[in-house]
Amino acid sequence: MSKQVLITGSTDGIGRQAAIDLAKKNYNVIVHGRIDESVNQALEEIQQASGRNDLRGFSGDFESLGQVKQLADKLKDELDHLDILINNAGIFQKERRLTQDNYEKTFQVNYLAHYLLTLLLMPLLRKSNGARVVNVSSMVHSTAIDFDNLQGEQNFVGSKAYGISKLCNVLFAYKLARETENENTTSNCLHPGVISTKLLKQNYGDIGSAVQEGSDNIVYVATSDAVEGVSGKYFVNQMPQSSATVSYEPAVQDKLWEISEQMVAGYLDEA
Repeated sequence: MSKQVLITGSTDGIGRQAAIDLAKKNYNVIVHGRIDESVNQALEEIQQASGRNDLRGFSGDFESLGQVKQLADKLKDELDHLDILINNAGIFQKERRLTQDNYEKTFQVNYLAHYLLTLLLMPLLRKSNGARVVNVSSMVHSTAIDFDNLQGEQNFVGSKAYGISKLCNVLFAYKLARETENENTTSNCLHPGVISTKLLKQNYGDIGSAVQEGSDNIVYVATSDAVEGVSGKYFVNQMPQSSATVSYEPAVQDKLWEISEQMVAGYLDEA
């Protein structure tokens, strides 16, 4: 039976390429995007590029925790299990903006929405014969975290906010690995490479490698036999590497988890 994989933010960039590559490898890919229109367009393109016509798509705007909850509910209604969750969706904001949930946009879209989605989908992941959760982080993840300025409350710089959100992805991956160490689920994170995506072009110009490189790195961590049973690791170029020292501190992982749990409590209680 083909394994089922959900990729958040898979309507463009490396997420879209990973969807194509995994579909070609006979995975049942579930495409996710912010709105129905982009999802439907991406589905057509991915199906044409992969030669598959059985892929599914779901929309959900990560600026709304309510929509994240609705997305999880739809997935739980339609799927009997989930083998791989790739938390890939991400944005870069030059100015501080708040979501409708009153959280800083970069923090919520890049991290908090994925935290909530992952916890809501754990029942589906636990029904898999060896589930993998993959968080797409970045080599520019922060080397320190100030919980009093977690969302740029005191001062905001777009690049710092992005780095913090990507550190949160790493902290979450490691904490989830600890939480699931006695289960048939693994949790890892990765730096996909400096890839020429829409996000990179908008903020740094036309630099970076082809999206294929980013996809290769994601697909490796998500599917490689060499990563089976491996958990709590940070991968760069398909090799485990060291992430920021602070990311290994259990107390920091625990504090972020507790803060995040409080932020999404209303939606977890209904799960």
